Amino acid sequence: MITTLIIGLLVPVLGTVLGSAFVFMMKGDMSVRLQKSLLGFASGVMVAASVWSLLIPAMEMQADSGRWSVVPAAIGFLLGMGFLLLIDEVTPHLHMGTDKPEGMRSHLSKTAMLALAVTIHNIPEGMAVGVVFAGADTGATSISLAGALTVSLGIAIQNIPEGAIISMPMRAAGNSRWRSFLIGALSGTVEPIGAVTILLLASLLAPVLPYMLSFAAGAMLYVVIEELIPEASGGQHSNLSTIGFAIGFVLMMVLDMVLG
Repeated sequence: MITTLIIGLLVPVLGTVLGSAFVFMMKGDMSVRLQKSLLGFASGVMVAASVWSLLIPAMEMQADSGRWSVVPAAIGFLLGMGFLLLIDEVTPHLHMGTDKPEGMRSHLSKTAMLALAVTIHNIPEGMAVGVVFAGADTGATSISLAGALTVSLGIAIQNIPEGAIISMPMRAAGNSRWRSFLIGALSGTVEPIGAVTILLLASLLAPVLPYMLSFAAGAMLYVVIEELIPEASGGQHSNLSTIGFAIGFVLMMVLDMVLG
């Protein structure tokens, strides 16, 4: 269990590191077509993980409640959305492709605000990994250890394009390759920190595990709806993001059903 847990915590970070390393393999800016495809793919993986690995298990845990089994999932989902909305409003950050900061006013550098934007992205992913492993450990959910690893693997897969989407524009903005790589790679460290925090509180969170599962789903879908899909669907070649979304969604769904 310990070895599996360590692997599950580290795999998503390795995905981010691998994606960030694209900055050493590619010259110039990332093509619009590739960026659209990767954004769509990452969105599909996150949506599928939210539904199949978080929301459905949350409702299955409350199956004895009959028609009311949806209540914890609905409440947790809305709280997750609200939490990310609050973080988004108060944290000074800057999205790729824009020079207009969001959140509270600050005197932070552009690089720092870009890094904060990425951190906001990764908070719900770390929570998702932590809560599925907590569910598998307690045995209170239909999530198996293999299913928890599937979520971790799915997030790692979507972290590969996400790492590239972070490091490549930072390189294009004038940062060195190593600086762009390190900022992209370090952005993934918030995920195991969030996961470990959830695991340390697992015994206390057991009674509210359905809420936590759906909370993580709501937080992940906030990132998809607020940032990934608008960036993927705007401008030209939006059809590529749609194809990427379909591939990412189906891949994560298949992984969850086959390995989970």
